[in-house]
Amino acid sequence: MIALANRIGRLGTETAFEVLAKARTLEAQGKKIIHLEIGEPDFTTPKNICDAAIRSLQNGDTHYTPAPGVMEIRKAIAEYVSKTRGVEYTAENVVMTPGAKPIMFYTMLALIQKGDEVIYPNPGFPIYESMINFVGGKSVPLRLRQKNEFKIDLKEFKKLVSKKTKLVILNSPGNPTGKTIPQDDIESIADILYKKKCPILSDEIYSRITYDGAKPFSITQIDGFKDRTIILDGFSKTYAMTGWRAGYGVMNTELTPVISKLMVNSNSCTNAFVQKACIEALNGPQDEVGKMVAEFDRRRKIIVEGLNSINGFRCTTPDGAFYSFPNIKDTGYKSKELADKLLYEAGVACLSGTSFGKYGEGFLRISYANSVENIQDAIQRIKSVIN
Repeated sequence: MIALANRIGRLGTETAFEVLAKARTLEAQGKKIIHLEIGEPDFTTPKNICDAAIRSLQNGDTHYTPAPGVMEIRKAIAEYVSKTRGVEYTAENVVMTPGAKPIMFYTMLALIQKGDEVIYPNPGFPIYESMINFVGGKSVPLRLRQKNEFKIDLKEFKKLVSKKTKLVILNSPGNPTGKTIPQDDIESIADILYKKKCPILSDEIYSRITYDGAKPFSITQIDGFKDRTIILDGFSKTYAMTGWRAGYGVMNTELTPVISKLMVNSNSCTNAFVQKACIEALNGPQDEVGKMVAEFDRRRKIIVEGLNSINGFRCTTPDGAFYSFPNIKDTGYKSKELADKLLYEAGVACLSGTSFGKYGEGFLRISYANSVENIQDAIQRIKSVIN
């Protein structure tokens, strides 16, 4: 037996990939599975982006690049973030990474020491808690409740902030709840944290996927918070580029060399031709993004109505991302029990709410990044099991 380091025992996982593997096994046995578990758009990457990557390969972009990214992509990202957030950034504020997850990991490694407290949303993206625990920090969950439409309880948040708080994680629109944090709440959070001076990791990966006029407000827009905030964003969700592995962090110029050094020690650099494709994604036509969001909106309305028609399900309408997060407590099932039952008996792959933290018990996360036909079929399959 190989003896593993103790820290490996503190490392969590992303259950979506485990459920996907189980679903693929069932498909290999000839069963039809409707995939509502994985968090990725079901669309193809827009053609102009693919063409840019092909041209890049043909032009010989197959070599190492600087660890924080080529200057052209860093400038493009800085211009894009400056325009969309209304806060001025330069290329020196940007580090390009293979996917957005490294920004979570590197931020924790750079800022959190043993015993330091990190406040994070729960239910929330599972890698937050995993990374906090892995680096030896203390995870401090901020509970999001359906009765409050999954908004942050500001009084509760204020109580959680302590002398040991070294990082606060915000996610808007959120995974798995699909809810944005209202501007008033962001401003109240800023008031609470103003004298504290602790950094904020603002996960804004779904900022372009919103509905009904919802407009995510970045805490960087508040005086005094630009240099304290690390924006996490990327190309996976907005441009249907999950497999390309392209993300970035925007941060204080004092932090970019540190994050770049972590890149050198782990990934060396982000794929060269992918960076060229990302330049096209940002600077090229945005029509396909609008079409994808419009289709997600159509599916959102159908899935929420469908879920609310199932006995024991109560689903809040999301205003961002592409996830529904129905309350299933009235069915009498625990979250994982029902998720497994739906997979093996109904052929519907979804995730237990507990995949997103202990406060996710009593919920399922059901992605609507699938066709309307498959969503409607899934609703009927769920009904056949529940009813």
